[in-house]
Amino acid sequence: MTYMTASATHPDRPVLSGRVKAALVLFILFALMPPLASALNDPFYVLIGTRILAYAIAAMALDLILGYGAMVSFGHAAYLGFGAYAVAILQSYGVNDLILQILFAVAISAIFAVVTGAISLRTRGVYFIMITLAFGQMAFFFFISFSAYGGDDGVALAQRSTVLGMDLLGTDYGLYYVSLALLIALFALCHRIVGSRFGRVLTGIRENPTRIEAIGFSPFRYQLIAFVISGCITAIAGVVLANQAQFVSPAFMSWHKSGELIVMVVLGGVGNLAGPIAGAVAALLLEEWLDALSEHWKLYFGIFLVLMVLFSPHGITGLLKKMGIVRGQQ
Repeated sequence: MTYMTASATHPDRPVLSGRVKAALVLFILFALMPPLASALNDPFYVLIGTRILAYAIAAMALDLILGYGAMVSFGHAAYLGFGAYAVAILQSYGVNDLILQILFAVAISAIFAVVTGAISLRTRGVYFIMITLAFGQMAFFFFISFSAYGGDDGVALAQRSTVLGMDLLGTDYGLYYVSLALLIALFALCHRIVGSRFGRVLTGIRENPTRIEAIGFSPFRYQLIAFVISGCITAIAGVVLANQAQFVSPAFMSWHKSGELIVMVVLGGVGNLAGPIAGAVAALLLEEWLDALSEHWKLYFGIFLVLMVLFSPHGITGLLKKMGIVRGQQ
């Protein structure tokens, strides 16, 4: 008896990769969160859910360069801050449209990423990590001295953004679903990028930059473009965070936030796209749960992270794959 795979019997039928299947499951669970919160009469789940969605976008953006380009950026939280301050700055000038705020945030982030990326990518390894940290701290201290928008104290937002004149973000549920739509759209974009020729070259640079250069590709150019794209996507997460908190401060840009993003990527699984989304869910829910149990929650979270790295180096998605829950190409 001959057994044939679905792709063999139906060669024209598209086969979903493991990361897409995992992401679809996560998106369905995200979509069910607001009805669950309504059933439990606890709107807190929607608030924490929106925060998770914002950090999931940022962690996925970081994975684009960390997991596929082997660029460990320790200053990526700067782009969260650019996105958040884009909302505050435009609101002060009477511009409250979410689309315009996103475009402004992306423009600022692209300029910053081009300049800092062009310098940072002249280095490798720990030197790259340190120079991205330095640029991130420069942005952090710039906004601390930005007294027009509260300096170190930050600034409260008068209202949430609108979408083409519609008050879609006026309620917590509206903001949640718009944030989920942004996450899905950006995941589709990142999935398309890593599956394209550009993504394959980027992965090749991660594995052997010398060989990629020998066959005619410029590692610097590809890495710089990926660095800029990642920064711009992270800025969109900052726009979401600003609307969720209705408050903006330089704390969004601190190196601690950059470290948290790296933890989310590692916890979920590097080089997966769906993994960092799962990592954001796990990290933020664990933070809430452990914080409720003890004031020393960071100690317990650190122990959990060490155990996860020791017993499942590929994070949550790697663990699920070992258990047979997730199969297929990641």
